[in-house]
Amino acid sequence: MNINNEIYEVVIIRKDNKNIYIRVKEDLKIYVTCPKKISEKYIEDLLNKSKYSISKMIDKQKNKKYKEEKNIGYYLGNKIDIVFCNIVNEPKLEENRLLVRNKKELDKWYKKRCEIDFKILLDNIYNIIEEKIPYPKIKLRKMKSRWGVCNRKDNSITLNIELIKYEQYIINYVIVHELVHFIHFNHSIKFWNTVGKYYPNYKVARKKLKE
Repeated sequence: MNINNEIYEVVIIRKDNKNIYIRVKEDLKIYVTCPKKISEKYIEDLLNKSKYSISKMIDKQKNKKYKEEKNIGYYLGNKIDIVFCNIVNEPKLEENRLLVRNKKELDKWYKKRCEIDFKILLDNIYNIIEEKIPYPKIKLRKMKSRWGVCNRKDNSITLNIELIKYEQYIINYVIVHELVHFIHFNHSIKFWNTVGKYYPNYKVARKKLKE
């Protein structure tokens, strides 16, 4: 059926009814429940006479579908409006507004951004390290008490996914911190001197992470 220049599927359900009911459901199909002996021509005429009310029912369902639930989130230190909206096929970031279907897709989006952004920051920092260290694999994990972990056995650093919500300078500090552990596997004076060599304001970043 053509409603406002859009085609909608009509589903006819025949029952032992005395009356005819027209409904539009969430799938935006037009459902007609009618007596078994009613002809399709009669149904077609009725639908054409009811176009206005059907159009209103379609608008009502569309408004439900477009209903947005807003939440505040952060990405690289910037506040963003997270909008749960079931009409988007994949997350879409528009300025300070992220459209995403649900919480599961939001978590996947954050993880994907970690994979991309952390890799770029790691490369930038690794290229300025003068000491000879292995190029590490990046692992991602949500951690309650740590922002990063260095594992010299498998040449990897694990970064907390929650870091993606912080400013870039914070992430840079954590990456420097973990890379320096390939040089000094402790928190000695030499360790902190080396961290300061590549990140002079590390105390500012540490204080921010403790807040």
